[in-house]
Amino acid sequence: MSASTATRTASALRPRLLGRSVVNLVVFVSVLYTLLPVLWLVLASAKNRDALFSSNILSLSDFSFVQNMKDLFAMDGGLYGRWYGNSLLYAVLGAALGSLISVACGYAFDKYRFAHKEKLFGLVLAAVMVPQTVLALPLYLMASGAGLVNTFWAVFIPVLFNPFGVYLGRIFSQGYVPDEVLEAARMDGASELAAYFRVALRMLGPGLVTVFLFQLTAIWNNFFLPMVMLSDQDLYPVSLGLYSWNSAASVSPEYYPVVIMGSLLAVLPLILAFALLQRFWRSGLTAGAVK
Repeated sequence: MSASTATRTASALRPRLLGRSVVNLVVFVSVLYTLLPVLWLVLASAKNRDALFSSNILSLSDFSFVQNMKDLFAMDGGLYGRWYGNSLLYAVLGAALGSLISVACGYAFDKYRFAHKEKLFGLVLAAVMVPQTVLALPLYLMASGAGLVNTFWAVFIPVLFNPFGVYLGRIFSQGYVPDEVLEAARMDGASELAAYFRVALRMLGPGLVTVFLFQLTAIWNNFFLPMVMLSDQDLYPVSLGLYSWNSAASVSPEYYPVVIMGSLLAVLPLILAFALLQRFWRSGLTAGAVK
C-alpha cells in the first residue's frame, strides 16, 4: 500500500471514529442521566431519616432498609398495602381489558367496511392528541351525574378506553393478520366472532402485549384522574397515596423515609412487566416492518 493510499484511508477512518465516539458519549450521558435518580432512590431507601437530611447518602452507615420496610407497611394502619393492591387492580385488570378492547376496535377498523369509517378513525387520531388532564373535569362531571364519584368505577372505567391503543391495534392488525387467512376461516364455516377469537387474536398476540404494556404504564402512573375522582384514602392508588404522604412530610418528617421506600417499591411492577414481556414487546414494535 502506497503512502498516499494509507493517508486517504486514515483520513477516512478518522471522522468515522470521531462520530462513533460522539455517539458513545451521548449514549453514556443519557444512561447516566437515567440511572442516577434510580441509584439515589435505591440508596436513599436504605437510610434512616437523619441520614436523608445529611450528605451521607452514598455511605454504608445508617443502614435501615428493613426498618424502613416495616415502617412503610405499618404507617397509618398499613394503608400502603391497600394502595398497592388498588394500583395492581386498576393497572393490571384495566390494562388487560383495555388492551382487548383497543385491539378489537383496531381490528374492526382494519378488516371491516362501514359508513364513515375513515372519519371515525380520524376522530380516534384526534383523541390521541388530547391530554388526559383536559378530560379529567368532563369525566368528573359525568361520574358525578352517574353517582360514581369516590368509587372504584370512577377511576377504572375511563382507563378502559385508549385511543392510542386503538391506533396501535389497527397497525398490528394490518401487519399480523392477512386477509387470506380470514377468508379461509370463513370458507370453513367460522363466524366472524370465531374467526377473530380463534384465528386473528392468536396472531395479534405480540401486538396485544405491546398495547398491554403501554396501558399498564399509563394506568400505573395515572395521578390526576384519581386525585379528581377520589376522596376516600382506601381507594387511592400508590401514586396519589405517596403524594398525600409527601405533602404531610413537611409537617411530620417521619413520612420521608416511607415515601422514598414506597417510591422504590412502586417502580418494581413496571420493571418486572417489561422484563417478562420485552420479547413480545420488541416483536410487536416491528409489526409490518418486514413483509
